[in-house]
Amino acid sequence: MKHTAMNNTATKKMTAGEAMIESAVANGVDTVFGIPGAQIYPLFDGIYKHNLNLIVPRHEQSAAYMAMGYAKSTGKTGTFAVVPGPGILNTTAALCTAMGNCSPILGLTGQVPSPFVGKGRGHLHELKDQAGTLRSIIKDAFAIDDPAQTAQVMNRAFDTARSGRPGPVTVEMCWDTMAAEGEFASPAPVPAAEPEPEISPDSIKSAVEMIAKARKPMIMCGAGALHASEEVTALAELLNAPVTAFRSGRGVVSEDHLLGMSAVAARQLWDDCDLLIGIGSRLEMPYLRWNNYMQYERKPSSGPQLIRIDIDPAQMEIFAPDLGIVGDSAQVCRALYDQLITRAKPNSDRLDEIAQAKAVAWNALQSVQPQMAYLDVIRQVLPRDGFYVPELSQMGFTTWVGGLPVYQPRTYVEGGFQGTLGYGFPTALGVKVANPDKAVVSVSGDGGFMFGVQELMTAAEFNIGLVCIVVNNHSYGNVRRDQEMGFGGRFSGSELKTPDFVKLAESFGVRAHRVNSPQALKPVLAKCIELNQPCLIEIQSERGLESSPWPFIHPQGPLKSA
Repeated sequence: MKHTAMNNTATKKMTAGEAMIESAVANGVDTVFGIPGAQIYPLFDGIYKHNLNLIVPRHEQSAAYMAMGYAKSTGKTGTFAVVPGPGILNTTAALCTAMGNCSPILGLTGQVPSPFVGKGRGHLHELKDQAGTLRSIIKDAFAIDDPAQTAQVMNRAFDTARSGRPGPVTVEMCWDTMAAEGEFASPAPVPAAEPEPEISPDSIKSAVEMIAKARKPMIMCGAGALHASEEVTALAELLNAPVTAFRSGRGVVSEDHLLGMSAVAARQLWDDCDLLIGIGSRLEMPYLRWNNYMQYERKPSSGPQLIRIDIDPAQMEIFAPDLGIVGDSAQVCRALYDQLITRAKPNSDRLDEIAQAKAVAWNALQSVQPQMAYLDVIRQVLPRDGFYVPELSQMGFTTWVGGLPVYQPRTYVEGGFQGTLGYGFPTALGVKVANPDKAVVSVSGDGGFMFGVQELMTAAEFNIGLVCIVVNNHSYGNVRRDQEMGFGGRFSGSELKTPDFVKLAESFGVRAHRVNSPQALKPVLAKCIELNQPCLIEIQSERGLESSPWPFIHPQGPLKSA
C-alpha cells in the first residue's frame, strides 16, 4: 500500500496499527493502559517502538478505569487498548461511568478480519455490531476502514472525546488492516484546534440583568467547571455568592474559602436562594436529591430562578432553565464578570450567613461515625494537592456531602451518576500514574474493592505508589442497611465473607497494615504517603457499625442550629 503524505510531511513505513499509535502520540498521548491480544499486536508494537508508558492491568475493565482516572485528574485524554469482542465489552462498565462523569478517554481496539465483517461467521471475538453496541453507551465509536484515513479518523476521535461535553470514544480497525504495512506520515498530522463556539451576547446580557437583581444568589459547579476555578472564584467574590458542588465539581472553589461550601451547608441556604447559577452541572443535588428522586421534571416546578451555563446545548432541553447560556464555562464566567463589575451589589450579610451554614453543617455531620473520624484523619494527613478517590461505600457516601473538604479542582475523583461499584481502586491507580509525585489515597469497602483486587499485582509490578484503604465491614454495607430498615432485617446477599486483606496484599508484594481506629490510622497513613510505594491499609470494622449518611444526601429540609 502507498499512502500520500499530508502537507509534504515525511513518510515512514509502518503497520496501520503503528500509525494509530503515531496519531495518538501526535495528539499528546504519553501513557496507554492496555492488554495485548491477537487482533491488536501491531498497536502494542507501536507502543513499544514509541516507548510509551505502558501499564498492563489484569483485567480489561481496569484498563478503562485507569484511563478514566488519568483523564479525570489531569483534564487530558486517557487512552486504553484492548482486544475486540469480549475485551472491549469488559470495559463497558468503565465506559458508561466515564460517559456519566464527563471523562475524555479513547479506547483503541480491533475487529475481525475485513472479509468477515458483518457476515456472522463466528470469527474470533466477533460481535454482531461492535461499533453500534458501543455507540449506545458512549459518545461515539469510529472504525478505520481505509488505512490512508488513519490520522484523519484518529484526529476526529480525539476531538470528539475532548470537545463539547467530554466523554469516551473508541476506534476500531480490522485485524488484517491493522497488520498491513504502508507509508504513513511521520509525525502524524494534527489539525489546528477549532475555536470555541461564540457565546450569545443576548444571553449574557439577560443573565447580567437577572444576576444584578438577585439578593441571595448561589453557584453550583459540576465537571464542566473544573478548568474554570479562577473565573468561577472571581464571579463568586464579586457577588458574595456561595459556591457548592455535589461530586464532580468539588474544589472548583476551595471549601475552606469563605464562599466555598459543602452540599449540606448549601442546603441551609437553599430555601432563601433567589437565583441559582449552575455551571457545567446537571444540578442533581437540588432538583433530584433535595426533591423527589423518583419524579422527572423537565423544568423546575419550584425553587429560585435558574441560569444554566453548559457547553452542551442538549442539557438545556433535558433540564430547562429560565435562561440557558451555551458556552465554555470559563469564557462565560469571564464575560459575566466583565459586565457585572460595575453593576454588582453584593449582599454584605451573606458572609455571616455562609459561615453560619458551614458551621451548622459541619457540626451535624459529626454524627456520622465512625466515618467522619476516619475522614478527619485522612484530611489532616493528605496534602492540599493530594488526590482522594472514593468508592460506593459508607465512607464514600459521607464524602459526597462534605465529610472530606476538597481544596483544589480535580483532586476529588468521583464516579458520577452511574454509581458504579468497584470503580474506585482501579481508577485511583490511573490517577496515581498520571500524578506520580502527588499523594493519592483511595478508600473502598471490602465489597467494592474485591471487584478489582487483582490490580494489586499491577500496582506492585509498575510500582504505582497508591495508598489503598479498605474498610472491611464484611458486607455490602449500604445494601445491608437498606434490608435492615426496609425489609425486616432479611439480609439477602448483603453479608460477605472476606479474605485477610493484609496477607492478600503481601502475597502480591504490596506493603500492608491493619488498623482498627482513626488514631491508629494517622501515623500509618502518613508513613505510607511518605514511602510513595504501593500500600494497602485495612480498617477493621464491625458489620452494621456505621451511621447512615443518607439523611444528609436526601435531606427533608435545612438542619436545625445547635
